[in-house]
Amino acid sequence: MQPSLEKLRKFFRLEHENKYQNTAIIGGLAKMLDYWEGEARADGITEEVIQAVVSRLRSYEKISPDGRAESLKGLWKRIGETYPEAGQRPKQAQQPPQQKPPAQEAKPESRQESAPRLAPQQQSQPQQQQQKPRQNPPPRSEAVVGAKHSQTPAALSAALTVLQGVGPRNAEALEKLGLQTLGDMLYYFPRRYEDYSQLKPIQSLMYNDVVTVLGTVQSVHSRPIRGGKSSVIEVIIGDGTGSLRISYFNQPWLSNRFKEGEAISVSGKIDQYLGRLVMNSPDWEPVEVENLHTNRIVPIYSLTERITQKWLRNQMNSVITYWAPAVVDALPETIRRAAQLVSLGEALTQVHFPDSQARLQLARERLGFDEIFYLQMGVLRQKRDWKSVDGRRFSVSDEWLGTRLSALPFTLTSAQQTSLDDIRKDLDSGKPMNRLVQGDVGSGKTVVAALGASIVVSGGAQAAIMAPTSILAEQHYRNFIKLLAGDGGIMSQSEIRLLVGNTTESEKEAIRQGLQDGSIKIVIGTHAVIEPDVLFKDLQFVVIDEQHRFGVEQRAELRSKGTNPHLLVMTATPIPRSLALTVFGDLDISVIDVMPEGRQPVTTFVLRPQERERAYTLIRGQIKNGNQAFIVYPLIDESEKIDARAAVDDFETLSKQVFPDLKLGLLHGRMKPSEKDEVMLKFRDKEFDILVSTTVIEVGVDVPNSTVMLIEGADRFGLAQLHQLRGRVGRGSVQSTCLLIPTHEDATENERLQAMAVTNSGFELADLDLKLRGPGEFLGTRQAGYATTLKMASITDVKLIEKAREQAQALFERDPDLSQPEHALLAEAFERFWGAGKGDVS
Repeated sequence: MQPSLEKLRKFFRLEHENKYQNTAIIGGLAKMLDYWEGEARADGITEEVIQAVVSRLRSYEKISPDGRAESLKGLWKRIGETYPEAGQRPKQAQQPPQQKPPAQEAKPESRQESAPRLAPQQQSQPQQQQQKPRQNPPPRSEAVVGAKHSQTPAALSAALTVLQGVGPRNAEALEKLGLQTLGDMLYYFPRRYEDYSQLKPIQSLMYNDVVTVLGTVQSVHSRPIRGGKSSVIEVIIGDGTGSLRISYFNQPWLSNRFKEGEAISVSGKIDQYLGRLVMNSPDWEPVEVENLHTNRIVPIYSLTERITQKWLRNQMNSVITYWAPAVVDALPETIRRAAQLVSLGEALTQVHFPDSQARLQLARERLGFDEIFYLQMGVLRQKRDWKSVDGRRFSVSDEWLGTRLSALPFTLTSAQQTSLDDIRKDLDSGKPMNRLVQGDVGSGKTVVAALGASIVVSGGAQAAIMAPTSILAEQHYRNFIKLLAGDGGIMSQSEIRLLVGNTTESEKEAIRQGLQDGSIKIVIGTHAVIEPDVLFKDLQFVVIDEQHRFGVEQRAELRSKGTNPHLLVMTATPIPRSLALTVFGDLDISVIDVMPEGRQPVTTFVLRPQERERAYTLIRGQIKNGNQAFIVYPLIDESEKIDARAAVDDFETLSKQVFPDLKLGLLHGRMKPSEKDEVMLKFRDKEFDILVSTTVIEVGVDVPNSTVMLIEGADRFGLAQLHQLRGRVGRGSVQSTCLLIPTHEDATENERLQAMAVTNSGFELADLDLKLRGPGEFLGTRQAGYATTLKMASITDVKLIEKAREQAQALFERDPDLSQPEHALLAEAFERFWGAGKGDVS
C-alpha cells in the first residue's frame, strides 16, 4: 500500500480509538492535509481520491462523533474501491486490531458471564499472554498521566474480559466509561471519596454524620409498605453502647443475608425517622472479610448503566492491587527526589484505595505533577521551535519613537510604555516575536499594537490585524487612522485599509491588489483577512485580537501569509497566573495593568429583581444629565427552556411603558452586520439614549458618553464576560455605574456577582472565574483543548504548577531533546502525550 494511504489508515485507526473526538492530530484531523495532499500526489494517488479525502476532512470538525465515524467508514470504503490493497481490510479505520484475545474473537457472545476468566496474575507470565499490546498510542486524555513506554507491561493492553466476572456485556458497558484494557483501569480515577475510616460508637452518632459503625445483628424483619406494592427490610444492630436501625427498600433477598448474632460493618449517612436515628440503604459487609467498601476511605467512581459501585470497586481492586506496583516509572529518580514525589506505583495504588488522607494527597500530587510536567516540557519545546527560526529585524531610533509618542493625543501609562519596550526589543531580536499582551478593557492595548505596526511599516514591510467582529475591526481601523495617519503621522490614510465581510467587492479587489503590490501597508479586518485570495507582498507583523475567539487553523492561516512574521496576540480577558505559567507558557507575556489617566473605576451594585425600578430611576437621572445607558440581556428572544429575560421582548416594554419619552435602540446577534453597525453608529452619535442589547457589545464598542449599564440575568454570565461587559462604560472621565440583576431572588448572593461588586481588578476576577468555571473560558481552541483533559492536576494549583515548571525547565536546559540514556523512557512517554504534532504556538 502507498505510504500516504498507510499514514491515512494509521490516523483513522487512532481517531477510532479516541472515540472520534478529532484528537488523533493536534489541531484536528484536517491538520494532516497540510502535508498529506503533497505526499498523496507524489505517491500517484488519483486526484479523485485526494479530493474525496480533502472534502471529508475539511468538514470533519463540524459533524457529530457518530457522523464522523460514518464519514471515515465511507471514505475508507471509497478508497478501497480504487485501491484494493487498502480495501482488503476496510474496517481497520473503524475497528483497530487485536482488541480481544483470539479465543474471544471466534465467538464473542458464546461465553457465559460465569465462565472462568484469566486472572491478572496469569497475564504476568509471557507464555500465558493471549493479548498483544495495542500498536497505536492511546487517546491523549489517557496519556496525560498514563503516558506509556516500552517498559510498560504488555499485559496492561489486555482486554477487560480477562477479568473474572467481566463478560462481553459488562465489557461493552465498561467501554462507555472509556475502559477497554487493564491499563485503562489504572488511570480511571475516582471522582470523589467517602471517608468511612472514622469509626464511631452508636451512642455518639449525630444526625447527618457520614460514618462506619461496627455492630452485631440483633433482629431482622421484613414488612410490606404502600399497600403491598413495596417492601422494606429492617435490621437492628447493636455495639454495647446502643442500637441502630438500618433499612433497605425493595431488596427482599437481603432478609436471608443478615444472620442474628453476625458481626457486620455498615457505612453511610445517619438519618432520622420518628425521632430515632436510622441508616437507609448503607453499604455493609461481614467484618471478617477484607473491608473493601467500609471502614476505610472509599473511592467513588463514575458509573454507567448495568455497572454498580460495589462491583466496579471489586474489579478495580483486583487490577490495582496486582498491576499498580508493576508499572515502571518513566520519571527519572533525580526529578522524583528533587520534587519530593512518591513513586508512580505508590501513587496509583493510593489514589484508588488510600490508606489515609495524607497518602491520598501525596498520590494526587504525584499524578498531577506528571500532567503539568508533560505540559510544560511540550510548551518549552514549542517555544524553542518558534525561536529556532530567524525573524527579520526592525529597529528604530529613540528619536524616531519619541517623535511618534509626542504626536499622540495622550501620554502612555507606565504599563503601556513597558509593553512597547518589550515589543521593540522583540522586533529587533532577529527571532520572530511571539508575545501576548493582556490588559483590561480600555487599558490601551490598541495603541501599543499600532506603534508596533508603525515600527515594522517604517522598515518597509506590511502588518495585518485580525479582530473577531466587524465592529471591533472598524474601531481598530479608526484608531489606527487617528494614531498613524493623523497630524504628525508616518502614513497616509490610503495605506491603512479595512477588510470585513460587508466590504464591497470592488473595494476588496482594490485592497487585494494593494496588499499584493505593497502599496497598502496595514490591513485590519475579520476572517476576511485570511481568505486564500488575500496575498501580501511582505507580511512581517501579525496582530490577533481576542485570540481565544479564533481557532488554531485560523491563526496558523494568517501566520502562513508571511515568512516567520512577528506575532502579537491581545486579550482583554486577564489570564490567571496559573494559566500564564502553563498553557500560555510558550508566549512572552506583557501585562497592561494600569488604566489611562482620568479613568475612574466603575461602581457595581447587585440588585434584587424587585428592585428593578431603582435601576430605571438611575438610568433616567443619567440620561437627564446628558449621558447614555446600556441594558444588556442574556437572550435575544424568550425561551421555554431558559428562564431569563430577553432583549427583543423587553425592548417593546421598555420603549412603550418604562421609557416612552426616551430614544431606544436594539442590537442583537441575529441582525445583519450592516444593521448592527448602523445601530452602533447611531448610539455613538447620541441618536439613542439607551441601547438594549445582547452580548454582541462585549467587545468593540467605545462610547465614552455611556455611564450606566444594567445587566439583566447577570447570574447567567461568567465573570470574565461580566467584566468585559462592564468595561463598556466608564470610558470617559465621568463616574460610571454597573447594575447587576440576577434571574431570581435567591441568585442575588451568587458568588460571581458579589465578587463583581467588590473588585474592579480583572486579574482577581479571572482567578475566581478559573476556580468556579474551569479553564475553558480562557482557552478557546488553544492546543486542541489539552488543559481541559487534565485528570488530577488542578489548573488553579499554582504551587504544584511552579514545582513542575521548575523541574521541567531544569531538565530542558540539561537535555532538551531527552536524548540521554536515563531519559529514554521519559522521552517515549512524552512523545506519547504530545503525539507527532507540536501544537499551536499562538
